[in-house]
Amino acid sequence: MEKLAVLYATREGQTRRIAEHAASSVRARGWLTDVFDVAELDNEWTANGYAAVLLAASIHAGKHEREMIQFVKRHRTELEGVPSALLSVSLTQANAENPARSAEVRTRAQQDVQRMLDDFYTSTGFRPKRVTAVAGALLYSRYNLLIRHIMKRISKRAGGPTDTSCDYELTNWAALDQFIAEFVGAASVGSTETACSLA
Repeated sequence: MEKLAVLYATREGQTRRIAEHAASSVRARGWLTDVFDVAELDNEWTANGYAAVLLAASIHAGKHEREMIQFVKRHRTELEGVPSALLSVSLTQANAENPARSAEVRTRAQQDVQRMLDDFYTSTGFRPKRVTAVAGALLYSRYNLLIRHIMKRISKRAGGPTDTSCDYELTNWAALDQFIAEFVGAASVGSTETACSLA
């Protein structure tokens, strides 16, 4: 039975939920999975024994989590030796996906997401074989007073929810499952496909 590693970096916890959901989706397709928080891994981690690797990292202030950047830089050679995928988690992707937003807003959000991905590739020197952007969550209840105020302003500017008494989960789980199915299917047959796509 083939085995896949899911490695994530998160701040408020939504990316951990996404990573765990992805692992369950992989298991449902007959693979074994191990899930790791890269912030808790030591330098001894190895990709040996894994047929594929899935990375999941949230974005804050336009950058992927520092822990994921450092992890990928450390293990780039190993990661390049197996089929790999990246789940890039951000609130910006929610605007890119939202049909209620104008075409201009969606296009601008897509461009911002691509810019953040390009920064990841440049910072790490690594470009996973498959990439998708995933909408995260607006978790007002988990923010301190300052961060809640900042996130409310950002959300308001983007036309998003501003009621800080509620949390908002924006992740499209069906789209995530579809991406996982395609990634696992390609990894199962040893695909050499290198094209990247944004959800």
